[in-house]
Amino acid sequence: MGDEIETGAPAADGREKEDGREGTDGHEGAGGREGRAVPRVLVRRAIPTEPAVRGSESLFVTEATRQGVRPARRMLHVGPEPAGGDVAAALRVEPGERVLARRKMMFADDVPVRVATSHLRLDLFGGTPLEDPGFLRPSLQAAIEALGHRFGHAEEQLTARPPTPWEAEILRLDPGEWVVRILRAAYSVDGTPVHVLETVCAASRHVFPIAQVTGADQF
Repeated sequence: MGDEIETGAPAADGREKEDGREGTDGHEGAGGREGRAVPRVLVRRAIPTEPAVRGSESLFVTEATRQGVRPARRMLHVGPEPAGGDVAAALRVEPGERVLARRKMMFADDVPVRVATSHLRLDLFGGTPLEDPGFLRPSLQAAIEALGHRFGHAEEQLTARPPTPWEAEILRLDPGEWVVRILRAAYSVDGTPVHVLETVCAASRHVFPIAQVTGADQF
């Protein structure tokens, strides 16, 4: 379930170039952690996400392409797994209860920059197309809406912390580098928790622009 690779733009010679697979499965090649320099890359992750970007096929691909960075995605895992404490709380299930996880890796100019995991309740999405192992067309959000769910509101929480060993390995982080974890819980119009997105970003490879809506803030 972890073999599908998507690139956001063709290589210079017109052929689709696969993203940097070495080191992305947590086994061979850990980039900077084994002495090979990881190229400097900086990508944006706006807070909140612009509506035009939110409605695109891939938020990451759209944002990175706007910046002139060559994006790519790799699906790492699709299947049930136990929900951690804050994910379980956001989904309103018991800690350790199995939920549907869809985990993918994002690359910018072949450098791993973030790992994003969608957590979804199995009582809502078990036995649906959301369990398909590949990337969903046209998007995960469209697949959720096709099942009758309508977006109501979302809440995001950012936490800066040291990486877990797995995160440090798969993101090819140097010793001492931190990550920023974004937990975004999205609710339907009736308040049902529908989608919890957990994104772990390599902190030194991201900038987080924060904007306020006109009339909703002060100087």
